[in-house]
Amino acid sequence: MTKDPRYPIGKFEPKPFSEQQKKEWLADIQFLPEEVERAVLNLDAAQIQTPYRDGGWTVQQLVHHIADSHMNAYIRFRLGLTEDNPVIKPYDENAWVQLADIEKVPINVSLTILHGVHQRLLATIKDLTPEQWERKVTHPEHGREMSMWFLLGLYAWHGKHHTAHITTLRENKGW
Repeated sequence: MTKDPRYPIGKFEPKPFSEQQKKEWLADIQFLPEEVERAVLNLDAAQIQTPYRDGGWTVQQLVHHIADSHMNAYIRFRLGLTEDNPVIKPYDENAWVQLADIEKVPINVSLTILHGVHQRLLATIKDLTPEQWERKVTHPEHGREMSMWFLLGLYAWHGKHHTAHITTLRENKGW
């Protein structure tokens, strides 16, 4: 069986609430910035411009995308915790990775953003009550409500998913 390079850790699978799962997902949020830093450590300029698969984003695009996505996640959590089932703003991630800053700005800027955003995100969500984990946002593009619990799992997975794109590329290339 050939593994799909688009999903090196598999697709996101929601899980029911448990204290153990919450602890694991919060740790994923806490340590993602360091994991991404380790994944790109000592890559040269040519390697950073290498796509993780044929037709895929480059390492540079991946790192900037993770920062963009997790900035949106932070805002989505804050909206969900302060408003009654707000409609969140979707964005075209493929269009975002084509914007000029993605090629012009070094990845260390997005790594710095990740550190700050994840510190704020973790401080915002680590002590939520069971009722707060059930608060919802509506994603109009997917036509569904998403709980804070669902978002925690989704973004814990998302960071690991894209980090695995980079680490799998490194393994495949012998870097």
